[in-house]
Amino acid sequence: MDTDTPKRLSGKESEKELERLQIELLYMQEWIQRHGVRMLVLFEGRDTAGKGGTIKRVTEFLNPRFCRVVALPAPTERERTQWYFQRYLAHLPAAGEIVLFDRSWYNRAGVERVMGYCTEEEYGQFMRDCPQIERSLIRSGIVLVKYWLSVSDEEQERRFQQRIANPHKRWKLSTNDLQARAHWVDYSEAKDEMFAYTDTKESPWWVVEADDKRSARLNLISHLLTMVPHEHTTDVAIELPPRQKRAYQRPPKDEQRMVPTRYIVG
Repeated sequence: MDTDTPKRLSGKESEKELERLQIELLYMQEWIQRHGVRMLVLFEGRDTAGKGGTIKRVTEFLNPRFCRVVALPAPTERERTQWYFQRYLAHLPAAGEIVLFDRSWYNRAGVERVMGYCTEEEYGQFMRDCPQIERSLIRSGIVLVKYWLSVSDEEQERRFQQRIANPHKRWKLSTNDLQARAHWVDYSEAKDEMFAYTDTKESPWWVVEADDKRSARLNLISHLLTMVPHEHTTDVAIELPPRQKRAYQRPPKDEQRMVPTRYIVG
């Protein structure tokens, strides 16, 4: 357990620290690319826990060619007939890639179990299969990291009300999200049972206190950086080649379809 005394940061200091950590993520990504590492990060937690915002901060400056976010919609009728893990495993990282799941196969142990979208037999099979599958992924060389963002009842209620009042965030309130409020205890019990089966030595759950979003993001990113023993690369000087010189004249703008200039800033 980390016994270091937490650093108390002001708003400006937290922004500066976030920038430092994001630069460190770039070094980590470069190391992952160079060494052909495959990294898979799962983000789980209650609705409004801040998964999406945290993922945005992680990926903000990373190279999207080698880092992608997977946020799967509800399964189609065809996908419901497949082996449960099939549509998730299709998105696993290749060498040099980082893949972040905004919710993952743990939907079966959470929303599907609580809302009755799966049978008890399907749930039980998932609980038996999941630890074995994760062990297989790790044995294959994938760096698997699982985060649970933990938010209190009071803070979740505040964020629900904030989403209702904010037109920019109303789309986040799905029917299942609203039902989560009515099933608080059911979700708590489902999470506890899920941890009992899947919080293993080989593939542990890392819990992030997420009532304060800025603190949660800093703590999670700083921890994620310890999951791969990367090192800084020597920055290579970049020199621009000389611009090609040849007679050329751009076509007149009045011959092109230009977007209307409705704004001029500054």
